[in-house]
Amino acid sequence: MTTYTHIDSPLGQLLLTSREGKLSGLTFADQPHARIDPGWVRQDDAEIFAQTAQQLEEYATGERESFDLPLSLSGTPFQMLVWHAIAAIPFGQTITYSELAQRAGRSPKDARAVGTATGQNPVCWIVPCHRVVGKGGALTGYAGGIARKSALLEFEGAKSVGWEAILTHGDKQSALALA
Repeated sequence: MTTYTHIDSPLGQLLLTSREGKLSGLTFADQPHARIDPGWVRQDDAEIFAQTAQQLEEYATGERESFDLPLSLSGTPFQMLVWHAIAAIPFGQTITYSELAQRAGRSPKDARAVGTATGQNPVCWIVPCHRVVGKGGALTGYAGGIARKSALLEFEGAKSVGWEAILTHGDKQSALALA
């Protein structure tokens, strides 16, 4: 059974899904692919959703650079290989799709296939596909939109060199701002 909820984040409302108490999806609610299937059950008080919200808040306030959540991802063996390679990209760093292909044990010529698998990442932000960029650092493709990808990269780059961008989110200060 798949359960779901919506939570707010500094980058907009998120749709979260889970299976068997593990996070199975995180999408930006305003994107076309963020849809709720009729068989899903709304469960706003699920522990995994509270953990996800807490870790996203810690990330946004600069207290966390990676996520430690139980995941239940569905994908092909190739997609899983790519998502595992994405998860290993450190905070504040970017790599190209060609580099990602190599890290996934493929030829740099497989960059297009790797890009397609990256675009199918069901938990963007948690598995940080925003850290994958095009040739020459070009910002290409992100399920949450290029503005969010840019904001995440700016935040991560800024934090790594000690800058701060401030966004008031509720009554808390967040170091993450949507450009």
